[in-house]
Amino acid sequence: MTREEIENILPHRGEMLLLDEAELIDGVSRGTYRVRGDEWFLRGHFPGNPVVPGVILCEILAQSACALIAGAEAADDGFDGDIASVGKAAGDETSGAEAADDETSGAGTLRATYYTGIDKARFRAPVRPGDTVTTECELTGAKRPFYFARGSVKVGGKLCLSAEFSFAVIDDG
Repeated sequence: MTREEIENILPHRGEMLLLDEAELIDGVSRGTYRVRGDEWFLRGHFPGNPVVPGVILCEILAQSACALIAGAEAADDGFDGDIASVGKAAGDETSGAEAADDETSGAGTLRATYYTGIDKARFRAPVRPGDTVTTECELTGAKRPFYFARGSVKVGGKLCLSAEFSFAVIDDG
């Protein structure tokens, strides 16, 4: 998925969209974000030694789960915990275009994604300007509108963050 396709799934815009690309292959969502160095969250964190805040890494991880949302929505509208079906019914690769039709229901209703929990977050290494963050997420359970996942953030293959998290996808409008 390109940024434009990601915007068909996530409501984030401008500097709060922290994902350059995402894809779903065999039920695993992979995302990337290149830390440019001019991001708002680096201005004071820390002067002379910029480091991406842990909470921003958690947000990048959650946003990278957008491909999981697309896969779950495309696989089966009745998805309720059948993790094996995610990404299979729509094919091995799911794009934002395949899920875009599901993102509005009725006149002007927007689907919104909200974090509902973060568990077992462990920060292992700092992320700095110039780094390309790669993420991997997989669903561990679901009971609509809630989804449960685990994932990791890496830079150059080095683990920077691992966490379990949950989120809800609801009509917001």
